Amino acid sequence: MVSKQSLAHFYNNKKVFVTGHTGFKGSWLLLLLKELGATVKGYALQPEYEPSLFSIINAGSLSESVIADIRDMNHLKKEIAIFQPDYVFHLAAQPLVRRSYNIPAETFEVNVAGTANLLESISALSNKCTIVVITTDKVYENKEQHILYKEDDALGGYDPYSASKACTELVVSSFRNSFFNITQFDKHQKALASARAGNVIGGGDWSTDRIIPDIIRSLQAKQNIIVRNPSSVRPWQHVLEPLTGYLLLGGLLNQHHEKYSTAFNFGPLPGDHLAVKDLVKKAIESWGSGNWTDASNPGQPHEAGLLQLDITKAQQELKWIPKLDAASSINWAIDWYKQPDKEKKEFTLQQINTYLAL
Repeated sequence: MVSKQSLAHFYNNKKVFVTGHTGFKGSWLLLLLKELGATVKGYALQPEYEPSLFSIINAGSLSESVIADIRDMNHLKKEIAIFQPDYVFHLAAQPLVRRSYNIPAETFEVNVAGTANLLESISALSNKCTIVVITTDKVYENKEQHILYKEDDALGGYDPYSASKACTELVVSSFRNSFFNITQFDKHQKALASARAGNVIGGGDWSTDRIIPDIIRSLQAKQNIIVRNPSSVRPWQHVLEPLTGYLLLGGLLNQHHEKYSTAFNFGPLPGDHLAVKDLVKKAIESWGSGNWTDASNPGQPHEAGLLQLDITKAQQELKWIPKLDAASSINWAIDWYKQPDKEKKEFTLQQINTYLAL
């Protein structure tokens, strides 16, 4: 069901409010929504890294851009009220596990209170509005076993980031029950779902402590790639996989609030979860050169060693399925970084349209 035509049916000439639009995933989403004919307003802090994908794609020409903090509810509420969105996609977050150990309170403040600010702001709208809150695959109580986590499994979180996102899911559930209850939809006209994606890779990510940016920085500097957790297994996926999943979920939720006002996992197929060392080897092969060093350290902050998602619900209820396997996703990401800077925007568009045509 994910094609340019099917998604444009939902979003062409619609107003879409995106939080976190200056980030890696948010910038891809801006370009994708522009291709679908949507009118977009973004709300986020300045890009954290330069060069940024936000700058490369000249995002200021793709949307109205409000540079502000999700924790500033008065400002947020004002911008939402002015825009009167048909859809809201909430991506703004402190998204890094290792950083959350350094700023735990701020991580909870941004991810949990920030989401509550957004949903309270939306509750003041009188128009119909469909909301998709983006959390993470790390919301589950991870038993570090060969389990494919389903949407109704217990929530948890060892590190502050994971715990903050599990708390975010509780905020979503509370607002869905208390203010956006499906039994009273005719009164409030709000539909709310959450989306839990796996480890997202793709061009334009320069975050610290993320595997693809770390690989690219090392390869470009002709240095060995330092790998902290080579045996850790993750649900890797190209950024376009979950983004189109979010858009599909949002469109269906808009049409059938009673069916889709719930949580959905977006990740690879069951047999396509890779260990970090296998991803690194495939990235080196795609780049054409490079080496890596095992930097495992039992004293480093805890990160999950095994995490796998069950995407059966998205497959059955949304008719969503990944189009790229892990190897293709890695190749697509590395190919993006190989492009000359002046061609990166066009290459991003090319990957979007190639993906939608698959």
